[in-house]
Amino acid sequence: MVEIVQERLKDVFNKQTAYQWVVRNSTAEQRKEKLKKLKKELLFRKDQIVEASIKDYVKPVSLVENEIFSIIYAIDYILENLSAWMQVERVEEPQDGEAYIIYESRGRVCIFGTWNSPLSVTIHPMIEALAAGNCVIIKPSEFNPAFNAVLQELIESVFDEQEVAVVQGEVDIAEALMKLPFDHFFFTGSPRVGKIVMREAANHLAAVTLELGGKSPVVLQQGYNMFQAAQTLVFGKVLISGQFCICPDYIWAHEEDIPLLAEAYRQLTMGMLYDNGQLRSEERTQIVNEQHYNRIKGLYEDAIAKGAIVLSGGTFDDTRRLIEPTLLTNVTEDMLIAEEEVFGPITFVKGYSTIDQALSYIQQRPKPLALYIYSNDEAFQLHVLQNTSSGGVTINGICMHNTYLQLPFGGVNNSGFGSFHGIHGFKTFSHQRAVYHIIQK
Repeated sequence: MVEIVQERLKDVFNKQTAYQWVVRNSTAEQRKEKLKKLKKELLFRKDQIVEASIKDYVKPVSLVENEIFSIIYAIDYILENLSAWMQVERVEEPQDGEAYIIYESRGRVCIFGTWNSPLSVTIHPMIEALAAGNCVIIKPSEFNPAFNAVLQELIESVFDEQEVAVVQGEVDIAEALMKLPFDHFFFTGSPRVGKIVMREAANHLAAVTLELGGKSPVVLQQGYNMFQAAQTLVFGKVLISGQFCICPDYIWAHEEDIPLLAEAYRQLTMGMLYDNGQLRSEERTQIVNEQHYNRIKGLYEDAIAKGAIVLSGGTFDDTRRLIEPTLLTNVTEDMLIAEEEVFGPITFVKGYSTIDQALSYIQQRPKPLALYIYSNDEAFQLHVLQNTSSGGVTINGICMHNTYLQLPFGGVNNSGFGSFHGIHGFKTFSHQRAVYHIIQK
């Protein structure tokens, strides 16, 4: 079976190798027509996508619908702006002629998807790769079999495989893809696997975009309203049960504010997730599988065994794979949770007496995909920004830098490199070709 899939993979790759020149020379209107057809099919199959996504692992219907409509919004944004993006970019003219930049397609793009937000990390980069005039092969996560079946039907209803194809399979298929000389690899996942993709891409001297994760910190200014902060921090752990790459991972708060934060965290968790003293299971997102559930629970148990203290939460539902948003303190560097990305609804708070203690800690660790600042003081905000590095930042909230298409979304060093969203995705999947034209008189 594996051999059959790999043979089909080579056949599709060869078709796209030949067809890439047709796609490269397509007009803005031709590219927009394809995206309009994709949008129509997404809306037509909305209920089917929701049903399949929930079948893979239980989550709120609204969560899947929001993901669908975020893709619709991204398509509309491209439709509005693509003609302008594709224009030749003139630069200051030399004395003997003209100089300009052409945005041309890279050619053949391979996109590796993940299980937690399969539309956002497969369809979203795909539409920007298509806007730039590329052919695309998608390898979705094997953890989403029901969704993948719908995804394949969706793509095949809109595109011929010589332009876009979905190839399903496990690690062996991903490995086979990486052996092919794509022009660009787009990978979302862990730094460990990201290094493998980068190493394999180097054999082809292919461009790479890595959307990785890491431990995204939160920095709370002394005296900030802890209930306002906790509203978004608890929500971040309820959303997909914290299973997303820019989820707040740990918190720095002033020592005097930690009791207030803990009380706010507890009250807001009770308000969001409890009915008459009972933890609600409806409209909750499961941990994706038993392996991941046990990994998160293991981080918690290791921390407790080594002296961590529970400030809020700590309830685990082994049957439904649900974890209450949990806040720990007294976390030390010998605990696994201090080093591993949690990727779940557990976080911990550390106390500082001066803000530079927190910044020094962040500086000494790998650069995260996101950083969150809670402060109404511009000088404080600037001080944190100037003394940290991260893929993106949201101030007084979470995740918003990922939702605003005018901003690039991507990591830095350990959290990845390269970016997408809007024109930034268009440029990622394009080669900026310099042209110097000497005009002879």
